[in-house]
Amino acid sequence: MISIEKNTDNNFTVIRAIANEVWPIAYGTILKESQLKYMLELMYSEDSLQLQANSKRHHFILAKENDVTLGFASYEFNYSETKKTKIHKIYVLSTQQGKGFGKKLIDYIETEAINHNQEALLLNVNKYNVAQDFYKKIGFTIDHEVVIAIGNGYVMDDYVMQKLV
Repeated sequence: MISIEKNTDNNFTVIRAIANEVWPIAYGTILKESQLKYMLELMYSEDSLQLQANSKRHHFILAKENDVTLGFASYEFNYSETKKTKIHKIYVLSTQQGKGFGKKLIDYIETEAINHNQEALLLNVNKYNVAQDFYKKIGFTIDHEVVIAIGNGYVMDDYVMQKLV
């Protein structure tokens, strides 16, 4: 049975381990290795995750089965002063994808968004990431495209997807 729990580890140990396992597989053919390493450090260092949770008000949740964490997500209510919840991160171990963990994470976030009077869920997905097919399957649509400079000469070339709640 899949359970969703709030992250209580201020060191983000399991979240960092999952990101380090999934990112090379998800983005290895999309990004240069140097950009992949840069982005992992930028977004998943312990300091960065603590800043996201404590200063940026990102909520981190874990998907577990038999007390083993197999995926995680983070989200933020009232993103950019709108009544929209932004899903900043959602990753499931490669060996566990297709088993319902991602859907459970999104369902939990959607319920939380409704409980906080939000109107929609938002997320960014790399234009070449096959995960966009999963998002479309569960009701997200492409709202617009965005290219975001992230430093060191790198950009994120994404679709912004939305789902009304």
